Amino acid sequence: MSEMFKISLPDGSVREMPQGSTPADVAAAIGPGLAKAAMAARIDGELVDLSMPFTGDAALALVTSRDEADALELARHDFAHILAEAVQALFPGTQITFGPSTDDGFYYDFAPRDRPFTEEDLPAIEAEMRRIIAADKPLRREVWDREQLVSRWKQQGETFKAEWAAQLPGDEPLTVYWSGDDWLDMCRGPHMPSTGKLDPAAFKLTRVSGAYWRGDQNNAMLSRIYGTGWLNKKQLSAHLTRLEEAAKRDHRRLGAEMDLFHLQAEAHGSVFWHPKGYMIWRELEAYMRRAIDDAGYREVKTPQVMDARQWEQSGHWGKYRENMFVIPDEVPNVEDEGPIVSDDAQWMALKPMNCPAHVLIFRQGIKSYRDLPLRLYENGCCHRNEPHGALHGLMRVRQFTQDDAHIFCREDQIVAEVRAFCELADRIYKDFGFTYSIKLALRPEKRFGTDAMWDMAENELRNAVVEAGLATPEYGWEELPGEGAFYAPKLEWHLTDAIGRTWQVGTIQSDRVLPERLDASYVGEDGARHRPVMLHRAIFGSYERFIGILIEHFAGRLPAWLAPVQAVVATIVSDADAYGAQVAAKLRSAGVRVETDMRNEKINYKVREHSLQKVPYLLVVGKREAEEGTVALRTLGAEHQKMMSLDDAIALLTAETAAPDLRP
Repeated sequence: MSEMFKISLPDGSVREMPQGSTPADVAAAIGPGLAKAAMAARIDGELVDLSMPFTGDAALALVTSRDEADALELARHDFAHILAEAVQALFPGTQITFGPSTDDGFYYDFAPRDRPFTEEDLPAIEAEMRRIIAADKPLRREVWDREQLVSRWKQQGETFKAEWAAQLPGDEPLTVYWSGDDWLDMCRGPHMPSTGKLDPAAFKLTRVSGAYWRGDQNNAMLSRIYGTGWLNKKQLSAHLTRLEEAAKRDHRRLGAEMDLFHLQAEAHGSVFWHPKGYMIWRELEAYMRRAIDDAGYREVKTPQVMDARQWEQSGHWGKYRENMFVIPDEVPNVEDEGPIVSDDAQWMALKPMNCPAHVLIFRQGIKSYRDLPLRLYENGCCHRNEPHGALHGLMRVRQFTQDDAHIFCREDQIVAEVRAFCELADRIYKDFGFTYSIKLALRPEKRFGTDAMWDMAENELRNAVVEAGLATPEYGWEELPGEGAFYAPKLEWHLTDAIGRTWQVGTIQSDRVLPERLDASYVGEDGARHRPVMLHRAIFGSYERFIGILIEHFAGRLPAWLAPVQAVVATIVSDADAYGAQVAAKLRSAGVRVETDMRNEKINYKVREHSLQKVPYLLVVGKREAEEGTVALRTLGAEHQKMMSLDDAIALLTAETAAPDLRP
């Protein structure tokens, strides 16, 4: 008689199954409905195929479409494999490489035999994918000897797969998945039992781009095909609607339409701010200064270029060098012979972050325990050498300005300081209408400092959020193992925008490493020298990215206090021009950012044009308004105008365009 295993189910029941049984057998034993709905399983918490045999007593959870996170990951992984199979069926000689799932779909990289793929190829590939799904081909896992698999890939002309299989770390066998009996791919898995588990109406191929093999620009250029994949047609339709809405809100398009900024190759990765866009910046900067002044910060300004030896001491040179812009500190005479930069040149670097410079300010003069906490703030301009392909409008740039601050404090002050920061961030994000979640990013594998230091830092951040009442499901509290910085754990604020997207912006980190490396100290109550703890914190993250998020969140219709032009006075007839100028002058004196439109155009044309420019208020004046001292006030998005006296209009706009009051 075969050995029996005890299989514990989520409802607390236990089933005895014979050796060799699989999760699929358990599902079938429970009932045909579950057997049909099951996609995969978790055995002792590990996601596996339904065909994975039990090796002993185990806890089992069967995965169905109700387990959306796991189900979507499985579906997208399967869609990627089916995409690769479809491409090779339609374009013989194409080599396959990698095909992972993504946050909203999947992609696969190919080495075409004849030409790069284009978006014109996508409809035919989609049709072939649906044929494979309809065929309900079983997806079967096998374990292969590494040398055997490398040999097969080479025989089939799959040079990229052969290279990858040969270079994978370790010497254990490799797994492959068959689709039916005629196509396979190397994969760790898991997968659903068959292609027919997928909904053929729940995916769409979206675009084609170039991608370098293994992300290295020195390697071969491949064709990458992207798709979005879901569990059903309803989810796909909702996603495509979100994409359409996101396209309407794209900050790059709106930035051009509203004349806010532009980017161009002459300063790749940096922003040219136009007057209207820079007005938004100035308002945000003034707002943040009010916030940090009220919170007891002291604003500083530090150099853009610092000696490489400073970055070596801080640890950034060794761990961040490839992302830094470096220059020799002595530029040779162009008429000199020999190399442009000698081997013994001293190097300088544009700062990628502000923290080492703030430590140098802290070190000026002797600090006492009574001086702490010391909160140093800087609107700090930084430069990071981001890859060309990673740059994206305002969201990812090479030159950016952080609302950066560092709090130097004693051990007994940490929790209170972090809690105060949490409360400040809460007020600021709510001023902009955002909801948010908070995550605690824990120690990474490669890090500075001892485990004891990391234990203290993680507990301090955790305790501060608990004391602030924010470590709750309402605020999406979650801990993220391995995602901290190399020198400190961090709290992260993830904003949710108007169409449900999340953006990671604010952070605070509890750091004991940098003060040690840069020899920061203060004199304690006992007369001895002690290391301060350094809290790195930002709320906007960077002005560039935060402005981009705001533009998309509000679809360009910024709150009136942030709008670069808050009101336009538009005349109906030239006889009202003098009165229009008078109205604008009075609004300007009241602190409203106002322009006039006295062009010889129809008023409907003017209304439409300023609506496209997202101007919050339009004051229409004609001959009658001039005689009566009134205005016709139109609010952006409203269908009708409202007649009121000029004084009432000025009072209304003054109140509506006032910046938020930051007092608690």
